[in-house]
Amino acid sequence: MSEENNTPQEANEQAAPQEAQAQPAANTAEDFLANFNWHNYEEGIDVIEDAQLLEFETLVKENFVDTADEDLIEGTVVFMTEREAIIDINAKSEGVISLNEFRYNPDLKVGDKVEVIVDAREDRTGQLILSHRKARVIKAWDRVNNANATGEIVNGFVKCRTKGGMIVDVFGIEAFLPGSQIDVKPIRDYDQYVNKTMEFKVVKINQEFKNVVVSHKALIEADIEEQKKEIIGQLEKGQVLEGTVKNITSYGVFIDLGGVDGLIHITDLSWSRINHPNEILELDQKLNVVILDFDDNKSRIQLGLKQLSAHPWDQLGDAIKEGQKVKGKVVVIADYGAFIEIEDGVEGLIHVSEMSWSTHLRSAQDFVKVGDEVEAVILTLDRETRKMSLGIKQLTQDPWTDITSKYPVQSKHSGIVRNFTNFGVFIELEEGIDGLVYISDLSWTKKVKHPSEILTVGETIEVQVLELDVEGRKLSLGHKQTMENPWDKYETEFAVDTQHTAELTEIVDKGATINFNEHVVAFVPSRHLEKEDGSKLGLGEKIDFKIIEFNKEFKRVVASHTALFKEEERNNIRKAAKKIAASNSEKTTLGDLDALADLKQKMEGK
Repeated sequence: MSEENNTPQEANEQAAPQEAQAQPAANTAEDFLANFNWHNYEEGIDVIEDAQLLEFETLVKENFVDTADEDLIEGTVVFMTEREAIIDINAKSEGVISLNEFRYNPDLKVGDKVEVIVDAREDRTGQLILSHRKARVIKAWDRVNNANATGEIVNGFVKCRTKGGMIVDVFGIEAFLPGSQIDVKPIRDYDQYVNKTMEFKVVKINQEFKNVVVSHKALIEADIEEQKKEIIGQLEKGQVLEGTVKNITSYGVFIDLGGVDGLIHITDLSWSRINHPNEILELDQKLNVVILDFDDNKSRIQLGLKQLSAHPWDQLGDAIKEGQKVKGKVVVIADYGAFIEIEDGVEGLIHVSEMSWSTHLRSAQDFVKVGDEVEAVILTLDRETRKMSLGIKQLTQDPWTDITSKYPVQSKHSGIVRNFTNFGVFIELEEGIDGLVYISDLSWTKKVKHPSEILTVGETIEVQVLELDVEGRKLSLGHKQTMENPWDKYETEFAVDTQHTAELTEIVDKGATINFNEHVVAFVPSRHLEKEDGSKLGLGEKIDFKIIEFNKEFKRVVASHTALFKEEERNNIRKAAKKIAASNSEKTTLGDLDALADLKQKMEGK
């Protein structure tokens, strides 16, 4: 048997005599026993040189891995089953990884090098468990962080869309691609990018939540910026460029001029009025535009589209002239009137005052609405200022033409209450014919402070023409004149010296008032409230009164109770005066004059 097959005990036994022979002869038994390694002898351990031990430790450090750390380890596939791959990582045993972690690499075979991390040193069976997926994630994060730090361009696979953007696989990590970072122009169809591999730049990493944000737009912005500087440097007013519709808003259209954006305001899109730019343009449409203006640094560029065609007013034929009837469509309505487009880009204004002969002006919405086809007459036409005024009422006869025959003075008619003023109410007899009823002509009996007290707007009432001013186009109307004046009857019923029974209803300054009926209210002066026994009438007392004054024009009635019992005294005084005058055939004496003075005082009620 060779030395290589000797057991450790045999080797030890062979080594002992050799050591003994190597000892100097001078050594004694005591020296041998003092230096003998009794521990190795008792344990049966072979004697190994220190150099050999050092060499062995070096080999272990170089070839065997520490399965306690979490560093990436490169292993070799040494065997594969239907479900697992056996990986040699130079540890005390091989590790196992599920083939599910290699789904991205269906061509995995024995001998391939793979990166792994120790997931568990031993499972229940003592098997070393490795993870290739975790190793890929760790390596991916290292690569992602490096790409973010250095600005490296990375490839990513667009997996699907999500709210606000896309999910991109970068090195096995799911990163977010915002919709605004897909391209320099707005993207409307995200699905066109799904399942595509594109280049990206890592723009943001949240280490705490392990979120990664990438951008494809950042890669092309640098090139676009160079193009933008070149284009801006060549811009001139009046220059015609080709562009693409980038975005459409309610106020205008943004045009991409090749890295530079310009705005066509809605008023510069078409000579005709449009409600929204999408009526004539659509997204991604290519078109020629003209540069109208830009600011000092050319960051705001104003473009025009309609300026590339001739103005419709310049092509307006000579047949269009004042007095001609035209047809058009209502395109805009304002409170003061409506704009009518009679040809593309050629508009005229119908002022609200030209929509009806009525002097009672209303809003234009009361006559027309947007989209209506109307006929009108050209009233004024100015080709230089490109302004035209139109009229609708001129298509019908002026109702004031035969006003004197239709509404002569004293004639009665029905009219509609249109509006109130503090001094009266306007009544429309027909369209274009309005008349005014003053407050004093509303009622024979009521004292009206405002017309709304007895009338409502839209109500139909009877009126009588009082005055007619043809030149001034004014009608004065009366409402009370269509009814009998009750004061004509009261003038007889409540004539002076007539007697009536009534109740004292109110004590006022210098007297009291009594109501004979709903219209006739009489005033009783204080001195006429005296009774025959010398006392005064009291509130609510019902008694006889005598009319001492009646004025129909001012509706003034004055009554007296005192005059009833003093009337007999006055009659006696009158008789005495007549007797004195009749029997006085001689010159009047001083005594007669005194008697006449007393008589005068009594007649005056003093």
